[in-house]
Amino acid sequence: MESFKNEDLPENPRERSNIFSALTFWYTIPTFIKGNKVTLGTKDLYRALKEHRAESLGNKVSSSWAKELETYKKNASLLRVLLRVFGRYFVFLGVVLFCLEVTLTVQPLFLMKLISSFSNPSPTSNGLAYAYAGGVILGSALKVIIMNPYSFAVTHLGLKIRVGVSSMIYRKCLRLTKTELGEISTGHIINLISNDLGRMDTFIQFTQYLWLAPLQTLVVTYLMYQEIGIAAVFGMTFILLFIPLQMYLGKKISGLRLKTAIRTDKRMRIMTEIIAGIHVIKMYAWELPFEKMVAHARLKEISGIRHVAYAKSLLLSFNRFLTPVSIFLSLVGFVLLGRFLTAEKAFLITAYYNVVRTNMTTYFSVGITQTAETIVSIKRVQKFLLSGEVVAPDEKVVSNGAEQVHQEASEKLLVTPTPMRAPEKPPHHSEDCVSISELKAKWTTNSPDYTLSGVNLQVHAGTLVAIVGHTGSGKSSLIQAILGELRAESGELEVTGSMSYASQEPWLFSGTVRQNILFGQPMDRLRYDLVVRKCALERDFELLTLKDKTILGDRGASLSGGQKARISLARSVYRDASIYLLDDPLSAVDSGVARRLFEECLRGHLRDKIVILVTHQLQFLQQADQIVIMEKGKVKAVGTYDSLHKSGVDFGIALDDPVNHKEASEDRSRTSSITDQRRSSVKSVVSHAESCPENLEEEQKINLERQQLGRNGLGVYIDYFRAGGGFLSFSVVMTFFVCSQGLASLGDYFLSPWVSRNENTVAHNYTTDAKDADFEVHAAYIFMLITVLSIIVTITRSFLFFNLAMRASTQLHNSMFRGISRASMYFFNKNPAGGILNRFSKDMGQVDEMLPTIMMTVIQDFLLISGNIIVISIVNPLFLIPALAFGVVIYYLRSFYLRTSLDVKRLEASTRSPVYSHFAASLTGLSTIRAFRAESILEAEFDGYQDMHSSASYMFISTSRSFAYWVDIFCVLYVAMVTLAFFIFPPSSAADVGLAITQAMGLTGTVQWTVRESAELENTMISVERMIEYEEIEPEGPLEAPADERPHESWPEQGKIEFEELSLRYEPYLKSESVLKSLSFVIKPKEKVGIVGRTGAGKSSLINALFRLSYNDGSVRIDDKDTNDMGLHDLRSKISIIPQEPVLFSGTVRYNLDPFDEYSDERLWCALEEVELKDVVASVATGLETKITEGGSNFSVGQRQLVCLARAILRDNRILVMDEATANVDPQTDALIQATIRNKFRECTVLTVAHRLHTIMDSDRVLVMDAGRAVEFGTPYELLTADDTNVFQDLVKQTGQATYDTLLKISQREFEKSEKPSLMLPS
Repeated sequence: MESFKNEDLPENPRERSNIFSALTFWYTIPTFIKGNKVTLGTKDLYRALKEHRAESLGNKVSSSWAKELETYKKNASLLRVLLRVFGRYFVFLGVVLFCLEVTLTVQPLFLMKLISSFSNPSPTSNGLAYAYAGGVILGSALKVIIMNPYSFAVTHLGLKIRVGVSSMIYRKCLRLTKTELGEISTGHIINLISNDLGRMDTFIQFTQYLWLAPLQTLVVTYLMYQEIGIAAVFGMTFILLFIPLQMYLGKKISGLRLKTAIRTDKRMRIMTEIIAGIHVIKMYAWELPFEKMVAHARLKEISGIRHVAYAKSLLLSFNRFLTPVSIFLSLVGFVLLGRFLTAEKAFLITAYYNVVRTNMTTYFSVGITQTAETIVSIKRVQKFLLSGEVVAPDEKVVSNGAEQVHQEASEKLLVTPTPMRAPEKPPHHSEDCVSISELKAKWTTNSPDYTLSGVNLQVHAGTLVAIVGHTGSGKSSLIQAILGELRAESGELEVTGSMSYASQEPWLFSGTVRQNILFGQPMDRLRYDLVVRKCALERDFELLTLKDKTILGDRGASLSGGQKARISLARSVYRDASIYLLDDPLSAVDSGVARRLFEECLRGHLRDKIVILVTHQLQFLQQADQIVIMEKGKVKAVGTYDSLHKSGVDFGIALDDPVNHKEASEDRSRTSSITDQRRSSVKSVVSHAESCPENLEEEQKINLERQQLGRNGLGVYIDYFRAGGGFLSFSVVMTFFVCSQGLASLGDYFLSPWVSRNENTVAHNYTTDAKDADFEVHAAYIFMLITVLSIIVTITRSFLFFNLAMRASTQLHNSMFRGISRASMYFFNKNPAGGILNRFSKDMGQVDEMLPTIMMTVIQDFLLISGNIIVISIVNPLFLIPALAFGVVIYYLRSFYLRTSLDVKRLEASTRSPVYSHFAASLTGLSTIRAFRAESILEAEFDGYQDMHSSASYMFISTSRSFAYWVDIFCVLYVAMVTLAFFIFPPSSAADVGLAITQAMGLTGTVQWTVRESAELENTMISVERMIEYEEIEPEGPLEAPADERPHESWPEQGKIEFEELSLRYEPYLKSESVLKSLSFVIKPKEKVGIVGRTGAGKSSLINALFRLSYNDGSVRIDDKDTNDMGLHDLRSKISIIPQEPVLFSGTVRYNLDPFDEYSDERLWCALEEVELKDVVASVATGLETKITEGGSNFSVGQRQLVCLARAILRDNRILVMDEATANVDPQTDALIQATIRNKFRECTVLTVAHRLHTIMDSDRVLVMDAGRAVEFGTPYELLTADDTNVFQDLVKQTGQATYDTLLKISQREFEKSEKPSLMLPS
């Protein structure tokens, strides 16, 4: 949660600046001065302006959208809403631009008169010449004075639209139904606010030209017609003929962009899953098939991007040669019609075409493209805004004052109330109750089966209800129905009292532990300390560096599963509610902690409240007031423990004999797939942003991303061009660039000698004879040759350059992916998933689409400026002196600007990250947010983040525009000097005046644009550097050993594992603390070993050591072969694992079982049959090709775990590792897994890490871990009965006396069956 607020910042100087300061951007000077002295940080930002506050803009847009929905229902248009809210100001800006273009259209007339006064000098024309020169200079000055504030105002309007619509999208997200969220991926929603709304700024910048450019073209054509007759139409016709082609290309680009966006979404979905499941991918040694999968997705994406690039390159080429060709057609047409070309006419036409050029060929075509693209984006946002919401006006929540009352007719169901702050101390009454009668509900409306069917339940104050049942029986769905997340189709659901909720998969956001527990509620120290104690968090706080002020990274990545569960429980308990809905909070903690939480927190602290507990810890059922047994969405039985026991319910047997029935069930299924918690596999990793907001305590930042070119700036460019094909490709492309500009400048210059000769003919009153006519035609042909060559070279240049850029893009992506797929787990633990994904989404997008266009613009515009200055200097070499002087000034201005610009750009990026992180985190925790009625708190939080980002964005656009303004002022001075210099140094011909002034006028706007684009290029190259950084991550080790050192196919034959003085570090530094300390023991072939210990004892670290996922000291030998000498794939592919969190990937069932395509269909069906999934898969027509959705969400967690077991069966390895594999499944699935392992893996060595002790009581031996050491190792019975061992005894005793006796009996029975191995106590 936000700790550095917008309100803490100083007021923006723009709020109080006068009209002069606003128009000249003088208010930005303090920022530049500060930026040159120190590195700017968040504290140097200003408060967001009142006019772009997210809350007020969000309210405006949302209320207008609400009216639109009322009026047009499903035909509501977002475009209409934006016009209603922002249209007036947009029209005003159009009027300003119109006035500016009128001025620019008149300017060439002054130029013509000025040239005329030089070609026909007379005493009277001299005075007028000064006036004409003044007109030329004034025109350029007005362009600068009006154009820059206009461009700034348009970009600012775009910023406001983006902020307003983002705010509305966020509010919509908090009201999304679970069904809709299941269908719309989190990545897609983040894409809407990052990419689609990102276009708003540029879209409206060029929209005005869609009407203004054609209008201006008509006026200019008329004015030219007055001078050169029908020849004016030739050039203009050529420009106008290209407009349909530009429009076609614009339409084509928007269609291609839509396809590309879908392909990018698909690649990002795969990347999201890979980053979320990287731990499992490494253990399965599946990096290569995923690399192929990503490469295939990338290939499809890049083919779309390549087509967009080629279409863009054509558009950019048109912009370059349309004007020269139009001038050529008009002038040559004029000559061929037998007319005589003079300097006045030639340069008037040139100046007019230059006026039309930018507007018609650049802005108009860009306007078409971007408008087309933005309409697609607006439709994408609109489609999202029209998706279903959790709102039901006909529902009723009976409240006792803690929440609002909603009353309506027939049905009584739970609604998600309107957002409001969670009350501090809601009153509790004895009439608090949950009453459910004949409730029917399902997640997907078109599903034939009900998730909940005919549920009846009455719960009153002071009751603890335990809900048990198999996987998919509807336990969590019942909780979701009470919360209002699962919409009831019939029946009654009446809730009286305020609710609090702890989700099944703990939801934590980036912020401190304390912020996660308080969750926007006021701090009550006594209550807070009590809750921390009751949730067994005191010891954890002591271990954390900054106690409860420690910042949690992405998804609480630095915490264990048990710690996350207890923080989530503490958040729920801290909220003073009447009803507590706790979805399986005890499964992630060990038995001792579970007992303490149950007795002290649920039975003690919450004794007067309604507690509805989903659990599979059957040992606590005796203490529950009421037990609900669910089966297939129905309530099978309700009653007290005794009454159910008497009626013969089978959980009684489960307590006597945990081996057969295991402990209790849980429901990770959510039946149809659609819950946000289930998305923990993707969680906020979809965030395209680093997860820790920049304003959190500095010393805790895990990995502050570098935002400047850290290496030699030139080095990054060299790396980029090397990726694009090397020095040769670069040289060829640059040669074409230089030739293209050379031909363009030659065309401009050629006019001068041509018309000068004509001028001499007129001046000396020569009559034009056949020789002169031949010269005219000859000159026309030379002009034509230059023009045609210019077209060919320009188009070739563009295609060659974009081809190079696409090659570089592909190469950089593949190298970056290879870098992270080979990286060690240390890299993933230290870098938030959002940060990694940011490079694959935002940075990759920059390199794919922005960088080629920016780089091409910079190169060609730099050459254009050089060409202009060379041509001006040929007219009079003295003009080179002011050009060089201004060049030096502009160079220093650029350095002055760049220091601030890079900082401000970095601030813009770093304040953007929390916006996306907060967005993604909110989507993951929707149920929790809605249960806590925290929507308004989170909306305010999101608006706060947006305001911080708006402040940085505003600073960026105002500093950029300020720089543009002042560079343009210097260009106007240069135009003035060139113009007035002709009065001091009379030209040899009037043509030189026209040539020099038209070339100098072309510099206005172009110079500042090029310099700003060069700064933008440097900023964009940071993305290239960030990608190269990931190429250079240190890999974890070779995947395969040399052929002669590789173990043979059948290794390991026996499965003997020896640990020799094994220590394990999670960090690469030798001095870092060892998590495992000098372990030495031997696991015999075919032995079944259970590994137990308290949370944090090192159980999972032992598994990491076996798979070499971290840094091992000492050795692990398998069948006498040292694993340190092996390739990682050689080792990992020979050990099967059933992981703690079952991970499935988007794709088919076949792909999830066998990504390498190694096994026949028959083998796959056999494996599925053995885990009892064959019927489930076969019942779908597509069979093995059945699609698995994102995160495997169309399978229940139990089924996902069975798929993991099927993978292990297919691999048929000698060693099997189970890491808490049955901690979260129901007794039936647990029993099935245990039975399958006993049958299928009888001849294998099996290591089982377990919280639930009954799962390892029939093991051959048990390894007891404590604080990274092996403290006991022997048969379960020996460890329970020996006098000198007590750690294991203590663990078992914590489960309660009845369970202890049962487990002792099992261990004794197993001990008597087997030979009696001697007890080992590792040192």
